[in-house]
Amino acid sequence: MELKNKKVLFLGDSITAGAGVSSPEKCYVSVFGKISGATVTNYGIGGTRIAKQSCKSENEVWDQDFLSRVSGMDNDADIVAVFGGTNDFGHGDAKIGNMKSRDEYTFYGALHSLCTSLINKYPNSEIIFMTPLHRVSEDDEVNEIGLKHEVNLSGYVDIIKEVAGYYGLPVLDLFNTSGLQPKVSIIREIYMPDGLHPSDAGAEKLAKRLCNFLLSL
Repeated sequence: MELKNKKVLFLGDSITAGAGVSSPEKCYVSVFGKISGATVTNYGIGGTRIAKQSCKSENEVWDQDFLSRVSGMDNDADIVAVFGGTNDFGHGDAKIGNMKSRDEYTFYGALHSLCTSLINKYPNSEIIFMTPLHRVSEDDEVNEIGLKHEVNLSGYVDIIKEVAGYYGLPVLDLFNTSGLQPKVSIIREIYMPDGLHPSDAGAEKLAKRLCNFLLSL
């Protein structure tokens, strides 16, 4: 896929918004735009999740789930990239559900609704998903709000791949192919100092991975 001058929209959480980098131009979205020649629009909001929440969050901004923001995105795009799920694992209260679920208060159901909403809005666009990165808490039994995990982070990764695959949407599996695992000391030091958000170097690595992935489509 040719990327130069393409219009690419990014829907995501704090990593997409640029948390962890030294300046906005170091965010992976901005770096991707620079190296690809594409025009990028960033719809990342820190703390947000894919699934709707049953209880209000400590920060009301976090409850701006991905699906609720689709209507506010530009109406045309060549590519739409969705990068989320780590906050559903980290501090969400939504149940996992199952592949048949269409309940947006479950992770499965919210993903189904998000996919269909994006497909209906962008039927002629390339829609892709990016899986969560590794994080130091990925195997914790309890999340940040005290709820017991039904699955670990790799389980969320598998669900994203399963649901996106159902709709024939490409998935960039960053969990398994990014080269970023903050439980390895040198990787954390260089690429993910807080154990979750990429540094400038980490964001550049992500941008290059994404660029190569899209060029291969």
